[in-house]
Amino acid sequence: MEVANRLHSVEEYYFSKKLKEVNSLILQGKPIINLGIGSPDLQPPGKVISAITESFKDGRAHKYQSYQGIPELREAIAGFYKTHFQVDVNATTEVLPLMGSKEGIMHISMAFLNEGDAVLIPNPGYPTYTSVTKLLQAEPIFYNLDTENNWCPNIEELEKQDLSKVKIMWLNYPHMPTGAKATKAVFESLITFAKKHDILLVNDNPYSFILNKEPLSILSIEGAKDVCLELNSLSKTFNMAGWRVGMLLGNNELLNAVLKVKSNMDSGMFYGIQQGAIEALNSSKMWFVSLNNIYEKRRKLVWELATKLNCSFDENATGLFVWAKLPAALNSEAFIDKLLKEHNLFITPGTIFGSQGEGYVRFSLCATVKELEEAITRV
Repeated sequence: MEVANRLHSVEEYYFSKKLKEVNSLILQGKPIINLGIGSPDLQPPGKVISAITESFKDGRAHKYQSYQGIPELREAIAGFYKTHFQVDVNATTEVLPLMGSKEGIMHISMAFLNEGDAVLIPNPGYPTYTSVTKLLQAEPIFYNLDTENNWCPNIEELEKQDLSKVKIMWLNYPHMPTGAKATKAVFESLITFAKKHDILLVNDNPYSFILNKEPLSILSIEGAKDVCLELNSLSKTFNMAGWRVGMLLGNNELLNAVLKVKSNMDSGMFYGIQQGAIEALNSSKMWFVSLNNIYEKRRKLVWELATKLNCSFDENATGLFVWAKLPAALNSEAFIDKLLKEHNLFITPGTIFGSQGEGYVRFSLCATVKELEEAITRV
């Protein structure tokens, strides 16, 4: 049976392939330390576990759920944005819960892209933006990010391109993989740019609370709701990656377009997970303090590891990773393969995030202090 033509434009996700190799080495008895994946190894808040356990006793738990989530979850999301981002959203019309923000990338793309449309994608950036664009037979147009501009878009360079077919521009701040933060001024200039060219801006914002004292939402900028959507997730903020809880926020007209896609793709989020998500979103600020105390200790060890590997890095970067520059003339993929072979240590090559990632590697903070100390010893 012939597969669809769209599959010829994409490959299996890098980590899907590479982890097969890593897992094979583990099965051979190799003591692999995995610093490649951003999958939190810590527990969610205790009250989250209690909430999902208690939910099993509720008669509503085993029924189909609303495509838009239960009202209490939407209220919790709106309250979370008010408390932490000083953003007012209408819980009924401007909030759409998702089964993970990754599905939102597909839903948004399906709602707004036609074959032949163009999409502005950051380089380096999350590979899913590109693969989803190709799956929908739209054209990815990469805009380069670099250290000179603090890994933020260069509006002047963007204006020089043919933007006539561009429908969506993907943003991701705080940025993955580099950990760079956008400022209000950067968001203001991007909103002006989007309005000028009739482009939908989508900020993917799952890393705001990891080692970052100043969380910022693009929706806090005046006029943002006219042209912007924002994705967010509980995966990193509350150690709930496997729960698959995300959210999309923006004006009602844009969300309704996305809902047309979503409502044909799933039958609602499990009731117990929604109850757990509500408890997570209502966590006190002490949750973030305790979480970041752990990540600060881990990051110092990763900095030590990166230094011993002769890499340089920005100590002001935020997020769940350390983005490190290799010594001159070293190839990213060759470097990580050497580490895997000689030290049983897996880290991510910068090239999987785009051509601008050549010469860089990414370390995850999702490993224990003991594992990080062992990694340092090995190198």
